[in-house]
Amino acid sequence: MGNRLICMTKKDKREIGSRSRRRGESSTARASQRKMATEEELLHRQALSMAIQQHQQLSQRFEGSMSRRIGSTSSRRTTVPDSVFKQALDLESIKIRKFVLIHGEGFGAWCWYKTIALLEEVGLVPIALDLMGSGINAADADSITKMADYAKPLVDYLQSLPEEEKVILVGHSCGGAVISHAIECCPEKVSKAIFLSATMVSDGQRPFDVFAEELGSTEIFLKESQFVMYGNGKDNPPTSLFFEKQQIKGLYFNQSTPKDVALAMLLMRPIPLGPIMEKLSLSQENYGKCKRFFIQTLDSHALSPDIQEKLVRENPPAGVYKIKASDHCPFFSKPQSLHKMLLEIAQIP
Repeated sequence: MGNRLICMTKKDKREIGSRSRRRGESSTARASQRKMATEEELLHRQALSMAIQQHQQLSQRFEGSMSRRIGSTSSRRTTVPDSVFKQALDLESIKIRKFVLIHGEGFGAWCWYKTIALLEEVGLVPIALDLMGSGINAADADSITKMADYAKPLVDYLQSLPEEEKVILVGHSCGGAVISHAIECCPEKVSKAIFLSATMVSDGQRPFDVFAEELGSTEIFLKESQFVMYGNGKDNPPTSLFFEKQQIKGLYFNQSTPKDVALAMLLMRPIPLGPIMEKLSLSQENYGKCKRFFIQTLDSHALSPDIQEKLVRENPPAGVYKIKASDHCPFFSKPQSLHKMLLEIAQIP
């Protein structure tokens, strides 16, 4: 059987070359997808490992009957050279050395792990608490209908302190309303309050009102939002709120590392609606006497810089600080900048 001579036209050659390139591109795309999937799986495994470690710390380490503290040398992810703060930081000038860190909606004490490590690095005492229905607190978000219930771990902790002891409160996002409630309940226990891109509301205002300009009226939001949950059935008022992963990433983590985002995706929980829909009662005699500070995050998508400016104008604090290129969660995206501002505020008489 003789050899066969195969003749190909230029068109045939182009088609074969095109198919070959498509196969090569397809192979490259599949390899890229496999690589991305592997990297994503690795991130989730790292975040899960971190979450397990922090849950163990939360369960083992506590101060007082209601407190939950995280952060130890084993959980530190960021090391700050001693020289960074020695010149600027006068530890002797910091009279109140205990920081009580209050997370925002959906978060838990776990979100402060970098801040805790940095504060401990310079000899201060950070305490991170889980609010009701948050972190490892066993309460169901759908069962929490009042701010007093939501903030109970913080108020109980403040009431458990020795008579003369005071703390610096730090509240993130809706945690701002929580520390406002706590100041009203225990004004003698709070030296300063720091609102971190937070709902620094006025008397008679609801935490939800702060977001109303972006989310719309309460009635429309509750009626049309696909993220509202009905723990007591559709015939009853909504009880909690939970965003999907893409919404969470876009709102909170537009500048955060993939590892921290993966951690948050694993640990964030539904947000109790009752407390953020409640009008706060804040008196001049209690809340009004506390020295307040506001830290703005200038690249936040959850609480825009314009809204943060409005909060500061309507309820002026003693001082305003700004973190550039930070999303809504600077404890993830800009931990060093946040740490520096916390120290600066702590040194103010």
